[in-house]
Amino acid sequence: MDLDYWWLLLIPVVFGLGWMAARFDVKHLLSESANLPRSYFRGLNFLLNEQPDQAIDAFIEVVKLDPETTELHFALGSLFRRRGETERAIRVHQNLLNRSDLPSVEREHAMFELGLDFLKAGLLDRAEDTFKSLDEGAFAIDAQRCLLTIYEIEKDWAKAIETAEALEKISAQSFRKEVAQFHCERAQEALQKQDSAQSVAELRLAREANPANVRATILAGDAEMATANPAGAIDHWRKVETQSAAHLPLIVERLMKAYSALGRDAEGAHLLMQYLDKYPSNDLLDTSYTYIAQQIGTEAAHQLVRGQMQKAPNLAGMSRLLEAQVATAEEPRRGELELMRNLMRQRTKNLPRYTCQSCGFRARLFYWQCPGCSGWETYAPRRVEPMASGG
Repeated sequence: MDLDYWWLLLIPVVFGLGWMAARFDVKHLLSESANLPRSYFRGLNFLLNEQPDQAIDAFIEVVKLDPETTELHFALGSLFRRRGETERAIRVHQNLLNRSDLPSVEREHAMFELGLDFLKAGLLDRAEDTFKSLDEGAFAIDAQRCLLTIYEIEKDWAKAIETAEALEKISAQSFRKEVAQFHCERAQEALQKQDSAQSVAELRLAREANPANVRATILAGDAEMATANPAGAIDHWRKVETQSAAHLPLIVERLMKAYSALGRDAEGAHLLMQYLDKYPSNDLLDTSYTYIAQQIGTEAAHQLVRGQMQKAPNLAGMSRLLEAQVATAEEPRRGELELMRNLMRQRTKNLPRYTCQSCGFRARLFYWQCPGCSGWETYAPRRVEPMASGG
């Protein structure tokens, strides 16, 4: 079969074109670099060496020499904001917006950065107005997210719900979890105002937004207790077992108050025994121990603690075990056990912590919204003891 060799002639032609293009790019890069002030490269060098103060001084000098460098303005404003110098960051971005020749895309960028400056400075009303102006364009979604943050800070849950639902329409992200929590916040506010009807309505909306929301179930029980209906409260709280057994420790005290209001304390304690048998955990044992000891007996409580310690030994459980042993011991052993128990209490009273699974923030109380990263439902309803650091 004959071979066509003519296409081989294209190889040196293509090679030559590539060489010329590379030469052109290099010349273009060198010419651009030659036009940049030396302060620009000094600033980059300071940034690489983690010297932000010197880098800012160098970039300020560049901006004075060449006011048209918009990207440098953005970098400088971002540096100021990260350092907490929000007034200087605001001036940088306002100077950009004052330019009549600024392209629309960069104008939107400058508006968004200015909104971040206001937010960082705590000027929430000005930040809100700025982000609201970005209802279209490349920064619309990010602006809506910032608005959501503002409404959460202000606890304006009605606007937070509206903004979250708007975000769902313009982004691919679901905000059902957040919307349900916002309705729960409104329900809790209504409970504090003794507005049971409003609370029930908000909880219905919360369950519609997220049927798996455990908080709505717990608050529904609170609403029943607020109307002097402990039996109805118990019905709601017992549903937590099917929703999330891990959250049972959060309702133990509530359950026992309701059973006590009905004069059925022993029934409530036996229910806690059933929970412990099916879902053994240190938190559930810790919250249930006192009620079981009071209603069923210290020996039953002792057996529970001992069994749990054999499965998963920990300091908090050890404190409960010593407490159970003190209740059943005789002198002089009781005195020795009391000393050990008191020492263990002092050592463990601050140990167990709820931990945010998103940012690692640790707290003694359980939060539906993390105080550290503001994430919703990021706390596991299980306390953990910090690992001892080696030394």
